[in-house]
Amino acid sequence: MTEDCGVGQSEQERGPWEQRIGRQRDWVWRGWPVRYSFAPARAGGRGLPVILIHGFGAAIEHWRHNIPVLRQDRPVYALDLLGFGGSRKAKTRYSLDLWVEQLHDFWASWIGRPVVLVGNSLGSLVCALAAARYPEMVAGVALINLPDVALSQQAIAPPLRPVMNTLERIFTPSWLLKLLLVWVRRPAVIRHWVTLAYPHREAVDDELVQILSNPAYDRGAGDTLVALFHGLRGADFAPPMTAVMAGLTQPILLLWGESDRFVPFALAQHFRHLNPRLQFVPLPGAGHCPQDECPELFHQALLPWLAQLEQGAPPTQQ
Repeated sequence: MTEDCGVGQSEQERGPWEQRIGRQRDWVWRGWPVRYSFAPARAGGRGLPVILIHGFGAAIEHWRHNIPVLRQDRPVYALDLLGFGGSRKAKTRYSLDLWVEQLHDFWASWIGRPVVLVGNSLGSLVCALAAARYPEMVAGVALINLPDVALSQQAIAPPLRPVMNTLERIFTPSWLLKLLLVWVRRPAVIRHWVTLAYPHREAVDDELVQILSNPAYDRGAGDTLVALFHGLRGADFAPPMTAVMAGLTQPILLLWGESDRFVPFALAQHFRHLNPRLQFVPLPGAGHCPQDECPELFHQALLPWLAQLEQGAPPTQQ
Protein backbone atom coordinates (compact mmCIF):
# COMPACT_ATOMS: atom_id res chain seq x y z
CA MET A 1 0.00 0.00 0.00
CA THR A 2 1.59 3.30 -1.05
CA GLU A 3 1.40 6.47 0.97
CA ASP A 4 -1.30 8.96 0.05
CA CYS A 5 0.45 11.63 -1.99
CA GLY A 6 -2.52 13.82 -2.75
CA VAL A 7 -4.27 12.97 -6.01
CA GLY A 8 -7.30 15.16 -5.50
CA GLN A 9 -8.08 18.04 -7.83
CA SER A 10 -9.13 21.54 -6.89
CA GLU A 11 -12.16 23.09 -8.53
CA GLN A 12 -10.00 25.14 -10.92
CA GLU A 13 -8.37 21.98 -12.29
CA ARG A 14 -11.53 20.24 -13.43
CA GLY A 15 -12.94 20.20 -16.93
CA PRO A 16 -11.50 19.06 -20.27
CA TRP A 17 -7.74 19.28 -20.57
CA GLU A 18 -8.09 21.72 -23.48
CA GLN A 19 -9.41 24.24 -20.93
CA ARG A 20 -6.68 23.52 -18.41
CA ILE A 21 -3.48 23.64 -20.45
CA GLY A 22 -3.92 27.13 -21.91
CA ARG A 23 -4.06 28.32 -25.50
CA GLN A 24 -2.62 25.77 -27.90
CA ARG A 25 -0.61 27.14 -30.78
CA ASP A 26 1.70 25.91 -33.54
CA TRP A 27 5.18 27.27 -34.16
CA VAL A 28 7.26 26.29 -37.19
CA TRP A 29 10.78 25.34 -36.13
CA ARG A 30 13.33 24.35 -38.78
CA GLY A 31 10.42 23.60 -41.11
CA TRP A 32 8.58 21.36 -38.63
CA PRO A 33 5.34 22.33 -36.89
CA VAL A 34 5.79 22.30 -33.12
CA ARG A 35 2.92 22.58 -30.65
CA TYR A 36 3.02 24.62 -27.48
CA SER A 37 0.54 26.09 -25.04
CA PHE A 38 0.44 29.42 -23.26
CA ALA A 39 -1.48 30.32 -20.12
CA PRO A 40 -1.15 34.00 -19.14
CA ALA A 41 -0.83 34.86 -15.47
CA ARG A 42 -4.00 35.70 -13.63
CA ALA A 43 -4.55 39.36 -12.81
CA GLY A 44 -1.72 40.65 -10.64
CA GLY A 45 0.58 37.71 -11.25
CA ARG A 46 4.14 38.98 -11.62
CA GLY A 47 6.19 35.82 -11.19
CA LEU A 48 8.87 34.53 -13.53
CA PRO A 49 7.67 32.81 -16.71
CA VAL A 50 7.75 29.03 -16.48
CA ILE A 51 8.37 26.60 -19.34
CA LEU A 52 7.23 23.00 -18.78
CA ILE A 53 8.97 20.15 -20.62
CA HIS A 54 7.34 16.70 -20.62
CA GLY A 55 8.96 13.25 -20.42
CA PHE A 56 9.40 10.48 -22.98
CA GLY A 57 6.13 9.55 -24.70
CA ALA A 58 4.21 12.39 -23.04
CA ALA A 59 2.99 15.82 -24.14
CA ILE A 60 1.86 19.22 -22.89
CA GLU A 61 -1.36 17.66 -21.58
CA HIS A 62 0.69 15.81 -18.97
CA TRP A 63 0.77 19.16 -17.12
CA ARG A 64 -3.05 19.29 -16.99
CA HIS A 65 -3.12 19.49 -13.17
CA ASN A 66 -0.24 21.95 -12.87
CA ILE A 67 -0.81 24.74 -15.37
CA PRO A 68 -3.99 26.03 -13.64
CA VAL A 69 -2.10 26.27 -10.34
CA LEU A 70 1.15 27.73 -11.66
CA ARG A 71 -0.55 30.40 -13.76
CA GLN A 72 -2.12 32.01 -10.68
CA ASP A 73 1.09 33.97 -10.17
CA ARG A 74 3.06 33.71 -13.43
CA PRO A 75 2.76 33.06 -17.18
CA VAL A 76 3.16 29.39 -18.08
CA TYR A 77 4.33 27.83 -21.33
CA ALA A 78 4.40 24.12 -22.15
CA LEU A 79 6.25 22.76 -25.16
CA ASP A 80 5.88 19.49 -27.08
CA LEU A 81 9.36 18.27 -27.96
CA LEU A 82 9.87 17.37 -31.60
CA GLY A 83 8.66 13.80 -32.15
CA PHE A 84 6.16 13.88 -29.29
CA GLY A 85 2.65 15.08 -28.54
CA GLY A 86 1.22 17.41 -31.14
CA SER A 87 4.61 18.25 -32.66
CA ARG A 88 5.72 16.79 -35.98
CA LYS A 89 6.75 13.13 -35.91
CA ALA A 90 9.91 13.97 -37.78
CA LYS A 91 12.24 11.42 -39.30
CA THR A 92 15.50 12.93 -38.10
CA ARG A 93 18.43 12.27 -35.79
CA TYR A 94 17.22 12.70 -32.23
CA SER A 95 19.48 13.74 -29.41
CA LEU A 96 19.39 15.87 -26.31
CA ASP A 97 21.17 18.59 -28.28
CA LEU A 98 18.29 18.75 -30.76
CA TRP A 99 15.68 19.32 -28.05
CA VAL A 100 17.86 21.81 -26.17
CA GLU A 101 18.18 23.87 -29.35
CA GLN A 102 14.42 23.62 -29.86
CA LEU A 103 13.81 24.89 -26.32
CA HIS A 104 16.30 27.73 -26.65
CA ASP A 105 14.91 28.85 -30.00
CA PHE A 106 11.39 28.75 -28.56
CA TRP A 107 12.51 30.94 -25.66
CA ALA A 108 14.30 33.37 -27.97
CA SER A 109 11.27 33.60 -30.28
CA TRP A 110 8.53 34.08 -27.70
CA ILE A 111 9.89 35.07 -24.30
CA GLY A 112 13.41 36.55 -24.30
CA ARG A 113 13.75 37.07 -20.54
CA PRO A 114 14.91 34.70 -17.77
CA VAL A 115 12.55 31.81 -17.11
CA VAL A 116 12.19 28.86 -14.78
CA LEU A 117 12.46 25.50 -16.52
CA VAL A 118 10.49 22.57 -15.13
CA GLY A 119 11.06 19.13 -16.61
CA ASN A 120 10.03 15.53 -15.99
CA SER A 121 12.36 12.61 -16.83
CA LEU A 122 13.54 13.22 -20.41
CA GLY A 123 12.32 16.78 -19.92
CA SER A 124 14.62 17.04 -16.89
CA LEU A 125 17.59 16.17 -19.09
CA VAL A 126 16.59 18.83 -21.61
CA CYS A 127 16.11 21.48 -18.90
CA ALA A 128 19.38 20.73 -17.11
CA LEU A 129 21.46 20.85 -20.29
CA ALA A 130 19.68 24.01 -21.47
CA ALA A 131 20.47 25.69 -18.14
CA ALA A 132 24.13 24.73 -18.53
CA ARG A 133 24.41 25.81 -22.17
CA TYR A 134 22.31 28.99 -22.01
CA PRO A 135 22.61 30.42 -18.48
CA GLU A 136 21.23 33.78 -19.62
CA MET A 137 17.93 32.03 -20.38
CA VAL A 138 17.42 30.28 -17.05
CA ALA A 139 16.74 31.82 -13.64
CA GLY A 140 16.17 28.44 -12.01
CA VAL A 141 15.51 24.83 -12.91
CA ALA A 142 13.17 22.28 -11.30
CA LEU A 143 13.81 18.65 -12.25
CA ILE A 144 11.36 15.82 -11.59
CA ASN A 145 13.29 12.52 -11.52
CA LEU A 146 16.56 12.74 -13.43
CA PRO A 147 17.65 9.83 -15.63
CA ASP A 148 21.28 9.50 -16.65
CA VAL A 149 22.31 7.28 -19.55
CA ALA A 150 25.85 6.99 -18.17
CA LEU A 151 24.63 5.80 -14.76
CA SER A 152 22.23 3.32 -16.38
CA GLN A 153 25.08 1.81 -18.40
CA GLN A 154 27.23 1.57 -15.29
CA ALA A 155 24.52 -0.49 -13.64
CA ILE A 156 25.14 -3.24 -16.24
CA ALA A 157 28.14 -5.42 -15.44
CA PRO A 158 30.99 -4.67 -17.93
CA PRO A 159 31.12 -8.23 -19.36
CA LEU A 160 27.40 -8.02 -20.18
CA ARG A 161 27.46 -4.70 -22.02
CA PRO A 162 28.59 -6.06 -25.42
CA VAL A 163 25.98 -8.83 -25.11
CA MET A 164 23.21 -6.31 -24.40
CA ASN A 165 24.27 -4.16 -27.37
CA THR A 166 24.26 -7.18 -29.68
CA LEU A 167 20.79 -8.24 -28.51
CA GLU A 168 19.48 -4.74 -29.11
CA ARG A 169 20.77 -4.76 -32.69
CA ILE A 170 19.32 -8.21 -33.42
CA PHE A 171 15.87 -7.79 -31.93
CA THR A 172 15.07 -4.18 -32.81
CA PRO A 173 15.03 -3.82 -36.61
CA SER A 174 12.85 -1.01 -37.95
CA TRP A 175 9.98 -3.26 -39.03
CA LEU A 176 9.81 -4.84 -35.57
CA LEU A 177 9.75 -1.47 -33.81
CA LYS A 178 6.90 -0.30 -36.05
CA LEU A 179 4.99 -3.51 -35.37
CA LEU A 180 5.60 -3.03 -31.66
CA LEU A 181 4.12 0.47 -31.86
CA VAL A 182 0.89 -0.88 -33.36
CA TRP A 183 0.52 -3.10 -30.30
CA VAL A 184 1.81 -0.71 -27.62
CA ARG A 185 -0.36 2.26 -28.63
CA ARG A 186 -3.59 0.44 -27.84
CA PRO A 187 -5.32 2.03 -24.82
CA ALA A 188 -5.44 -1.24 -22.88
CA VAL A 189 -1.69 -1.71 -23.27
CA ILE A 190 -0.99 1.95 -22.49
CA ARG A 191 -3.02 1.63 -19.28
CA HIS A 192 -1.01 -1.41 -18.20
CA TRP A 193 2.34 0.29 -18.73
CA VAL A 194 1.25 3.52 -17.07
CA THR A 195 0.36 1.65 -13.88
CA LEU A 196 4.05 0.75 -13.65
CA ALA A 197 4.87 4.46 -13.60
CA TYR A 198 1.98 5.37 -11.29
CA PRO A 199 1.88 3.48 -7.96
CA HIS A 200 -1.46 5.21 -7.30
CA ARG A 201 -3.60 3.45 -9.87
CA GLU A 202 -6.56 5.70 -9.25
CA ALA A 203 -4.57 8.46 -10.98
CA VAL A 204 -4.54 6.45 -14.23
CA ASP A 205 -7.82 7.71 -15.66
CA ASP A 206 -9.25 7.47 -19.17
CA GLU A 207 -8.09 11.00 -19.93
CA LEU A 208 -4.47 10.13 -19.18
CA VAL A 209 -4.62 7.00 -21.33
CA GLN A 210 -5.98 9.05 -24.22
CA ILE A 211 -3.29 11.73 -23.76
CA LEU A 212 -0.53 9.12 -24.03
CA SER A 213 -2.16 7.03 -26.75
CA ASN A 214 -3.28 9.65 -29.30
CA PRO A 215 0.13 10.84 -30.60
CA ALA A 216 1.16 7.27 -31.46
CA TYR A 217 -1.50 7.26 -34.21
CA ASP A 218 -0.07 10.36 -35.94
CA ARG A 219 1.39 10.11 -39.41
CA GLY A 220 5.07 9.22 -39.20
CA ALA A 221 4.87 7.87 -35.65
CA GLY A 222 6.48 4.58 -36.65
CA ASP A 223 9.46 6.20 -38.36
CA THR A 224 9.84 8.53 -35.38
CA LEU A 225 9.94 5.60 -32.95
CA VAL A 226 12.72 4.01 -35.00
CA ALA A 227 14.66 7.28 -35.08
CA LEU A 228 14.16 7.82 -31.35
CA PHE A 229 15.36 4.33 -30.55
CA HIS A 230 18.51 4.71 -32.60
CA GLY A 231 19.10 8.15 -31.11
CA LEU A 232 18.78 6.85 -27.55
CA ARG A 233 21.31 4.12 -28.30
CA GLY A 234 23.83 6.58 -29.71
CA ALA A 235 26.94 7.28 -27.66
CA ASP A 236 26.40 11.03 -28.16
CA PHE A 237 22.73 11.09 -27.17
CA ALA A 238 23.36 12.88 -23.86
CA PRO A 239 26.35 13.92 -21.75
CA PRO A 240 26.76 12.52 -18.22
CA MET A 241 24.24 14.35 -16.05
CA THR A 242 26.48 14.33 -13.00
CA ALA A 243 28.92 16.62 -14.82
CA VAL A 244 26.10 18.86 -16.09
CA MET A 245 24.50 19.19 -12.66
CA ALA A 246 27.78 19.92 -10.90
CA GLY A 247 28.40 22.89 -13.19
CA LEU A 248 25.01 24.62 -12.99
CA THR A 249 25.07 28.13 -11.52
CA GLN A 250 21.31 28.58 -11.10
CA PRO A 251 19.15 27.46 -8.16
CA ILE A 252 18.08 23.83 -8.68
CA LEU A 253 15.12 21.95 -7.25
CA LEU A 254 15.44 18.19 -7.62
CA LEU A 255 12.25 16.25 -6.90
CA TRP A 256 12.23 12.46 -6.90
CA GLY A 257 9.38 10.00 -6.38
CA GLU A 258 10.43 7.48 -3.77
CA SER A 259 8.41 4.77 -5.57
CA ASP A 260 9.76 5.49 -9.07
CA ARG A 261 10.18 2.16 -10.89
CA PHE A 262 11.62 3.66 -14.09
CA VAL A 263 14.39 5.84 -12.64
CA PRO A 264 14.96 4.32 -9.19
CA PHE A 265 15.04 6.62 -6.19
CA ALA A 266 18.45 5.21 -5.23
CA LEU A 267 19.99 7.07 -8.19
CA ALA A 268 19.21 10.38 -6.46
CA GLN A 269 22.25 9.85 -4.25
CA HIS A 270 24.47 10.56 -7.27
CA PHE A 271 23.01 14.07 -7.62
CA ARG A 272 21.77 15.41 -4.30
CA HIS A 273 25.16 16.63 -3.01
CA LEU A 274 26.76 17.62 -6.32
CA ASN A 275 25.89 21.31 -6.25
CA PRO A 276 25.51 23.72 -3.29
CA ARG A 277 22.65 25.46 -5.09
CA LEU A 278 20.64 22.23 -5.28
CA GLN A 279 17.65 21.59 -3.03
CA PHE A 280 16.61 17.94 -2.95
CA VAL A 281 13.04 16.93 -2.04
CA PRO A 282 11.98 13.27 -1.91
CA LEU A 283 8.30 12.66 -2.67
CA PRO A 284 6.95 9.80 -0.51
CA GLY A 285 4.73 7.33 -2.35
CA ALA A 286 5.15 9.05 -5.70
CA GLY A 287 6.21 7.31 -8.91
CA HIS A 288 7.81 8.46 -12.14
CA CYS A 289 5.42 11.34 -12.91
CA PRO A 290 4.59 13.05 -9.58
CA GLN A 291 3.31 16.21 -11.26
CA ASP A 292 0.40 14.22 -12.71
CA GLU A 293 0.05 11.38 -10.24
CA CYS A 294 0.43 13.46 -7.06
CA PRO A 295 -0.14 17.09 -8.06
CA GLU A 296 -0.84 18.35 -4.55
CA LEU A 297 2.39 16.88 -3.19
CA PHE A 298 4.26 18.22 -6.20
CA HIS A 299 2.87 21.73 -5.72
CA GLN A 300 3.72 21.68 -2.02
CA ALA A 301 7.38 21.28 -2.98
CA LEU A 302 7.51 23.46 -6.10
CA LEU A 303 5.47 26.55 -5.17
CA PRO A 304 7.47 27.67 -2.08
CA TRP A 305 10.72 27.18 -3.99
CA LEU A 306 9.34 29.24 -6.88
CA ALA A 307 8.18 31.99 -4.52
CA GLN A 308 11.63 32.29 -2.92
CA LEU A 309 13.28 32.35 -6.33
CA GLU A 310 10.94 35.09 -7.55
CA GLN A 311 11.55 37.16 -4.42
CA GLY A 312 15.29 37.03 -5.04
CA ALA A 313 16.06 34.94 -1.96
CA PRO A 314 18.11 31.76 -2.31
CA PRO A 315 15.78 28.77 -1.92
CA THR A 316 16.16 27.08 1.47
CA GLN A 317 18.31 23.96 1.48
CA GLN A 318 16.89 20.72 2.81
